Amino acid sequence: MEKIGDTINRLKHKQNFQERYRDLREEIMQNPDVIQFLDQHKGKITSSMIDRSLGKMYEFITQSKNCRECSSLEECKSIIPGYEPKLVLKNHGIDVHYVPCRHKIMADKKREAEKLIQCIHVPKEILSANFGEVTLETPHRIQAVKKAEEFVEHYDGEKFKRGLYIHGPFGTGKTYLLGAIANALALKKIPSIIVYVPEFIREMKQSIGDKTLEEKLNTIKKTPVLMFDDIGAESMSSWVRDEVYGPIFQYRMLEKLPTFFTSNFNLKDLEHHLTYTQRGEEEKLKAGRIIERIQFLAEPVKYDGPNKRFETIE
Repeated sequence: MEKIGDTINRLKHKQNFQERYRDLREEIMQNPDVIQFLDQHKGKITSSMIDRSLGKMYEFITQSKNCRECSSLEECKSIIPGYEPKLVLKNHGIDVHYVPCRHKIMADKKREAEKLIQCIHVPKEILSANFGEVTLETPHRIQAVKKAEEFVEHYDGEKFKRGLYIHGPFGTGKTYLLGAIANALALKKIPSIIVYVPEFIREMKQSIGDKTLEEKLNTIKKTPVLMFDDIGAESMSSWVRDEVYGPIFQYRMLEKLPTFFTSNFNLKDLEHHLTYTQRGEEEKLKAGRIIERIQFLAEPVKYDGPNKRFETIE
């Protein structure tokens, strides 16, 4: 296949194509981006360099037009998908280099951010959550989102800052808010783990048999930002409270590691849940110790509003 530059050079020597060649050259030289490039390199570019490079310059303006009309990475029409043209000086001529376009840069950032977020038994769509999509129907929601945004803004990954204990009715979007926080932190290169508590507890019980319990607990304990989703929805036992929650929260309190929680229970109701096991055992002191650690790690905020899951079903 003949290159554009070869075509132009061949046609310009044929008399019946001279007018078409002049029109093409004029179109190229009147392009605003070409004019800007030539102005930036005034004194370095000669007329003969321009003539030799018309093919590359025509490629530039053609591909640039495609990029301007592109609305997403999926619709990319560039020669190299995800890359846009840039004029450069090279070997005493004008050449075209391709650099990542804005859509590719955003997609790459999103992928990098997702690598910093681990979701354990949490729907993958939470990875796309963001503050802009959180609805603010009630004063409590407004306050909770404000505190979440303040945490992201001020937390630098080093100095301790309390997380949030987000409590409210079923289906109000508490998990989504955790996802928005995790994504915003990821953009600051701060990794996090979101854990769906009931499934996590089941996995911890299974880990006793394959002797991986301690390894998994250490991973959870030491993650820079931990998010416990739906604490209180698990079946309570003294083992869960004392051998899982106790070591995790104690370690994070001593190491001052931010921790977030969501729950259908406020702290008083959660304490009641932690007090009574499935066997009917009552251990108020041990439950109180867990609540004290949660209060050290996270500030309680109410999160109410309509049931989003019910609206989806409707």
